Amino acid sequence: MKNRVVYIFGLTILIFGIFTGIQIQKAISTDNFQEQLRKFNDVLSLTRKYYVDDVDTQKLVEAAINGLLSELDPHSVYIPPKQLEQVEEEFRGNFEGIGIEFQIINDTIVVVSAIPGGPSEALGITAGDRIIKINGEPYKKITNEEVRKKLRGPKGTKVDVTIYRPSIKEFMDFTIVRDKIPLYSVDAAVMIDDKTGYISLSRFAQTTFDEIKAAMDSLDKMGMERLILDLRNNSGGYMSEAVKISDLFLDQGKMIVYTKSRIPEFEEEYRAVRPFKYEKLPVIILVNNGSASASEIVSGAIQDWDRGLIVGERTFGKGLVQRQFTLNDNSALRLTISRYYTPVGRLIQRDYSKKDKIDYYRESVDQDTIEGENIEHTLEKDTTKPVYVTPKGRKVFGGGGITPDYIVKSPPLTKFTSSLLRKNLFYQYILNYLDKNGKSIQNKYKNWKMFNKDFQVDEALLNDFLSYSKKQNVEFNKEEFEKDKDYIKARLKAQIARNYWRNDGWFPVLLEIDPQFKKAISLFPEAEKFAKSKP
Repeated sequence: MKNRVVYIFGLTILIFGIFTGIQIQKAISTDNFQEQLRKFNDVLSLTRKYYVDDVDTQKLVEAAINGLLSELDPHSVYIPPKQLEQVEEEFRGNFEGIGIEFQIINDTIVVVSAIPGGPSEALGITAGDRIIKINGEPYKKITNEEVRKKLRGPKGTKVDVTIYRPSIKEFMDFTIVRDKIPLYSVDAAVMIDDKTGYISLSRFAQTTFDEIKAAMDSLDKMGMERLILDLRNNSGGYMSEAVKISDLFLDQGKMIVYTKSRIPEFEEEYRAVRPFKYEKLPVIILVNNGSASASEIVSGAIQDWDRGLIVGERTFGKGLVQRQFTLNDNSALRLTISRYYTPVGRLIQRDYSKKDKIDYYRESVDQDTIEGENIEHTLEKDTTKPVYVTPKGRKVFGGGGITPDYIVKSPPLTKFTSSLLRKNLFYQYILNYLDKNGKSIQNKYKNWKMFNKDFQVDEALLNDFLSYSKKQNVEFNKEEFEKDKDYIKARLKAQIARNYWRNDGWFPVLLEIDPQFKKAISLFPEAEKFAKSKP
């Protein structure tokens, strides 16, 4: 009995000691945090009080925040109030305004396109129109931000614009009632041939799943039997949208992605939960080093389940999940709260230790992958990366992006062509070209198919463009021009097509000379085997 009392007493002392130790540790930790906070407050107060010049306190605090976050990871960021509205608008998927895309060319606001479903389109405002006055006032040397301030505003308010339309050489007055304008994340959804659908997705916003589902349903009605999903240069967005899009292609119950964190409430699993008719549709996903985050969730899930093929270049390698916290001045902290893992357990995040941000981002561009078939993933050079196995027994690698099943590099453009793009000369030239020839093109080509089949960028048009570029101080380089000639001709044709058929005209023209897309089209026999097999 005595031994039992001693045992119980000793156990009680042990538990008390552990509990006391934990509480002391918490107190020490809290005291240390408070001490560091007081230190920062003292430094800021002393600087404000005694520094030789006047100081901008807000600027100093924001610099301190950015310095703090730079010690964490490359994707935890501070967003100032002025930027937050634009960032949220992009991911919300709408804004309030008149609904146009525009460029400023020679100090003139030029309508690139009227956004479908917006008030400008409803009034007949069209690509190539020049906005001369806003609310009766002409403008001089206006900036993009000033244009947005003048044309955007609450739904239901009005703005008067005067437009010059070169095709009829007339000025026209419009009163536009502002409305909610959608920002689409599906850039294009077209049938490439009788059975191949193509969808280009630019980001993962709140409306993305609804958009892509509607696009696939529309293509399905046109006879789609197979799909190319283009996620190149899609830097990501909402994880929830990536999960729902993956669900379109995967059987119910299959893991899509899961997260790990030091905080248990941030650890979650996401699985396919709904049945869709596209779960056996042959699918090929195009990726490159600009495909990140949510794009890697989709491509990782498709690859891990042997569900389809990934074609292109290794993805960026962002496997960190951020949560946004709004601060009291309407700025925001986007903080990494967890890491995500693909179905077989791959961490896609690249190593960012011992690197500054510039080197980290440059590393995604400087890839050492070898072109060729990579179904069994034998082309990866880095043997230090962890190896995982798919249900079909294929090896796949973690620790740095998604490496495609077929590696196809996009050839770099020459300095000559890059200069043409940098100076926006393709758009400016075609704008002037259509001012003179737009009516005849519309009369001759009644629809997109007719235009794509019959319109050719002939030598006369090409030489005229080169003469124009020379006048814009772009030095002609014959060797570089010959190397990029097919691209230059396709870009000119695509620019005309975009004027009348928007992105549904733009993308198909450029895809005809796209080596990654052309390789993808040739791989559908292999993709069909993946779609039919049961892992």
